[in-house]
Amino acid sequence: MYVIKVKGVAKIPDYVQLRDEKFTLLAYFRLDRPEKALDKAGLAEHASYILDTIKDLPFGQIKKLDI
Repeated sequence: MYVIKVKGVAKIPDYVQLRDEKFTLLAYFRLDRPEKALDKAGLAEHASYILDTIKDLPFGQIKKLDI
């Protein structure tokens, strides 16, 4: 799984994308409201790991997650 942190501009907030190995979009959520999207994608048990990774990730970079 891959995570991408996208910087918003003007009225558009910052977002995070979670993608699978084929780069298919699994979840797309705002940085300030991740819980519902992670639960909907079936990743609630990995939420703390994903959120810690996102916190340190610079905008615009892709990082592989081992889940």
